[in-house]
Amino acid sequence: MSLTTLGLELPTDPRWVNIAGLNIGEILIDHAFCEQKAASSCISLIVQYPEHEKLVEVLTPVVAEEWGHFQRVLKELRKRGYRLGRQRKDEYVNQLQARAKKSSDRREQLMEKLLLNALIEARSAERFKLLSEHIDDEGLRKFYRELMISEAGHYRNFIELAEEYLPKDQVWQRWKELLETEADIMRTMEVRGDRMH
Repeated sequence: MSLTTLGLELPTDPRWVNIAGLNIGEILIDHAFCEQKAASSCISLIVQYPEHEKLVEVLTPVVAEEWGHFQRVLKELRKRGYRLGRQRKDEYVNQLQARAKKSSDRREQLMEKLLLNALIEARSAERFKLLSEHIDDEGLRKFYRELMISEAGHYRNFIELAEEYLPKDQVWQRWKELLETEADIMRTMEVRGDRMH
C-alpha cells in the first residue's frame, strides 16, 4: 500500500515512527480513543442521515468493526501492563474540522463529513503501515498490519458513499482541496510520538 493508493499528498515525517516505537504505551492509549471516535462518527452519520439506505447498510458493519478494534487495542494495552487513561486532544482532527466547509445544503454537509472521515482513515492506514514495518514488537507489527488493511477499506467506503450521493466531479474537486489542506496541516504540526495522528 502506497501514498498513491491512499490518495495522501504528503508522507508522515519518518521521525514519527521511531519516536512512536519508544512510546508504544502512549500510542496504544491514543489509538484506543481514535477507534472509539471512529465508531462514534459512523453512528453519528447513521443517526443524521437515516434516509440514505446505502449509507446505513455500509456504515453499520463499520461501527461494529471500529468498536472491535477498540476492544482489541484495549487487550494489547492490558497485555503490556498499560491502562487506558484519559482521552487526549486530537490536534490533527481538530485542525481538519476547523477547516471544513460549512454549508446549508444537507448533501454538501454529508459530502464534507464523508470526505473528512475518509481522510482520517487514510492517514491512520498510512501510520499503521509504518508501525507494522518498523516497530520492534512482533505481535504489534502483525496487529497493525491487519488494522492497516481494514482502515484502507474504510477509507474507500467513505469515498464511495460520497460518490453515491453527489456528482463525482464535485466529490473529487473537494477531495483534492482537502488533500492539500491536510498536507498543509501535516507540514506545520509538531512531530509527536505519543499520538496516532
